[in-house]
Amino acid sequence: MDPTSVAQVRRFNRTVTQRVGALNDRFLGRDRPLGEARLLWEIGPRGRDVRSLRAELGLDSGYLSRLLRALEAAGLVTVDANDADKRVRIARLTPAGAAERQALDRRSDEVAEMLLEPLSHRQRDRLVAAMADVELLLRAGMIEIEETDPDHPHARYCLNSYFAELDARFEGGFDAARSIPAPEAGLRLPAGLLLVARLGPDPVGCGVLRFRGERHCEIKRMWVAKTARGVGLGRRLLDELEARATAHGARVLRLETNGALTEAISMYRSAGFVEVAPFNDETYAQHWFEKHLTG
Repeated sequence: MDPTSVAQVRRFNRTVTQRVGALNDRFLGRDRPLGEARLLWEIGPRGRDVRSLRAELGLDSGYLSRLLRALEAAGLVTVDANDADKRVRIARLTPAGAAERQALDRRSDEVAEMLLEPLSHRQRDRLVAAMADVELLLRAGMIEIEETDPDHPHARYCLNSYFAELDARFEGGFDAARSIPAPEAGLRLPAGLLLVARLGPDPVGCGVLRFRGERHCEIKRMWVAKTARGVGLGRRLLDELEARATAHGARVLRLETNGALTEAISMYRSAGFVEVAPFNDETYAQHWFEKHLTG
């Protein structure tokens, strides 16, 4: 890693933590540190189950428990078992907690205005645009890609979202019954595998690899959620599928797509895929691609 880049990231972190008051035990001038304040905000007016809070914030379960106990002791939060499933604990704001959250919101707006106020209009625009880019790129680095069983709820969500998007984008819609089937058995080793990309607790993308004989693999069901586009996730999924195909001994990687998916076609070509003659009778395919792999 470039030492200059690392040094710049560290300077950025120091500046931000100081400028927003994260170093102060009384964050935003209230009676609690940043961790407790952020937890109040995430619980929100509807409450949240503790597991989702832990996944959303990436917190150690012990540390999260200490934060919740501190908020309970202050009379701002209650934590009770879910009526439908006693194994699930739900954190909810008390009336005092809701009032504190509103006060934190007001103070957060004031701090944001304080950051922008000394700047010219042009500088404000630059800062806001730069912050949007930083947020986008930081979120990209938080995405994890894992092999997932097709029965998993995240896998089902991604595949259903993929079909729904095709139905919306294809002229005449999309009917899965008319497409070449990909049964669940074909999405598990040794017949194939399914990758799911997650951002925190949420599934945001998927891709399928089907093994066709000793030397061939096919990529299927490539999908990225709209909320995760623009951060290179599609290319990450494609590269991961290619790496796994190579690891399984494949020497040719194939895929087909529809002309309406212009972004995907551009990505495949930039990744070294070459358009070839049709190699299957997929109803919705208009372009067929192939890439020769090296071991």
